[in-house]
Amino acid sequence: MKVGIIGAGAVGVAVCNYVLALGNCHELVLIDKNKERAEGELMDFGHASSLTFGKNIRLHAGDDYSMLQGADIVVITAGAQIKADQPRIELAEVNSTICVDVAKQIEVHAPNTTLIVVTNPCDLAAFFIIKNTGYQPHQVISSGCVVDTARLMKIVGDHTHLDPKNVFGYVLGEHGSHCFMPATLLSAGGQSIDYYCDTNQLPRIDPQQLLEDVKQAGYQIFKRKLNTTHGVAASVYRIIQAIALNEHSVLPVGVLVDGYYGIEGSVLSLPAVVGKRGIEKVLEHPFSEDELAQLTEIHQKIRDVIVSVAQRTGLNA
Repeated sequence: MKVGIIGAGAVGVAVCNYVLALGNCHELVLIDKNKERAEGELMDFGHASSLTFGKNIRLHAGDDYSMLQGADIVVITAGAQIKADQPRIELAEVNSTICVDVAKQIEVHAPNTTLIVVTNPCDLAAFFIIKNTGYQPHQVISSGCVVDTARLMKIVGDHTHLDPKNVFGYVLGEHGSHCFMPATLLSAGGQSIDYYCDTNQLPRIDPQQLLEDVKQAGYQIFKRKLNTTHGVAASVYRIIQAIALNEHSVLPVGVLVDGYYGIEGSVLSLPAVVGKRGIEKVLEHPFSEDELAQLTEIHQKIRDVIVSVAQRTGLNA
């Protein structure tokens, strides 16, 4: 397994750390327009191989995309970081253009790779990559709401006094403010969340407050440290692992919506089976009418942004 990472910023380097500490790959490539920074990061990681008993992975760094030749997975983290009070549409224009340019360079050397798009807004960037390169929809995965779902699991785990891994639920829709949580799917310890709370003398969880807490989690981290790194990197590694081991794991990743739930023309986070081909299939849950209406409304809002970005940048939509 050969993994490439584009962007030697905080998230890109944190993903490198997960791959090197836990991964099953034999080669890792870090590419950044600042060649020396990428080289320095992997030189630093290389010294750790003398001290750990993990796999001795071959490390390559630089600014040459040809190093991605034959890569199985490429993670895109390159792009501008949002500034305080910056309009979201402005960031979408800049980073969608950057990500399409990056993907085109990757495609020359690794046309069969699976792309994981992390650069925000990741769902929009993934959509424009699909529409402006030769990559097929199953090859392009937005990291989407995996980290939002992880935050949900942690919050509910704290409330129920359970390991977050024993909490089941999804945050779906957009990785951002336009997301929703299907309350009908939320459970703890294999029991519906209301039943678990009632039988364990705990206050019931208000679904709307829970979703608001999930949305605020990223903002609270950003307010304190000006980025979000560890949860995002762990989420990306979770997707990498599902692909590398052909796990057929169901993850709330961003996928091209092409008729699912009666909507099409955007990238949304939906429960998707992830394996060695990337997106193996998308599951269609029996959402309530209200939940389906929320998903449709989110899609329309994202679609409006897609049309606007396409008009301003000339990208295909």
